[in-house]
Amino acid sequence: MSPTSAGSGVRLATIDPAAYRHTPWKNGGGLTTDFAEFTLPGFAPGSWEGLVWRFGRTAIVAPGPFSDLSGFDRQQVLVSGSGLVLETPAGEIDVRRPFQPVRFAGETRIVSRLEAGPVEVVNLMGDRSRVSIELSCLNAGATSSRPAGIHIIYAAATACDFAVDGNALQIASGHALRIDAAESFTIASRLGTALIASILPVGPASVTDAGVGA
Repeated sequence: MSPTSAGSGVRLATIDPAAYRHTPWKNGGGLTTDFAEFTLPGFAPGSWEGLVWRFGRTAIVAPGPFSDLSGFDRQQVLVSGSGLVLETPAGEIDVRRPFQPVRFAGETRIVSRLEAGPVEVVNLMGDRSRVSIELSCLNAGATSSRPAGIHIIYAAATACDFAVDGNALQIASGHALRIDAAESFTIASRLGTALIASILPVGPASVTDAGVGA
């Protein structure tokens, strides 16, 4: 990653796609391309043991059960394809339309249903005892204020042009930018739809690691 600064308390670092990690699903049913993660000291990067948070993209090519991630909060957004539905004991979670994030608990029993063929989704997950998570979409022309914490901007479909506290930035399609903020800041989108993963600490664990590939 190449660090820069948007201000005294806001540090920016591009994440090279060559450093993305390919991690098997916990249930072995697929493979995720991880942009960034944090595991506790003493645990191997990419492991499910000691995982605090993870952000990545995965293809769902056939219907099937989701992994049991008890203790984690999860958010997911469709970025390619259409017609994804998550079937749970309490009813359906509608993920049919792109760029509309949904939230669910990792212990929820889920089986995916594909109504229009394979899809790709972006996932954010976090150990709720240590972090709170938020996955959102920022469309062109929109502005968002963000609190202190870790924020990762991902250009899921097209290049994105935006500004962080007035500093103009661009990321190519498929690339990501990490923001470590010790204070609140503002993101203004100028072009494209950016996905923003926000990870905020709620417990004693540090979540300020350098991310995948560091």
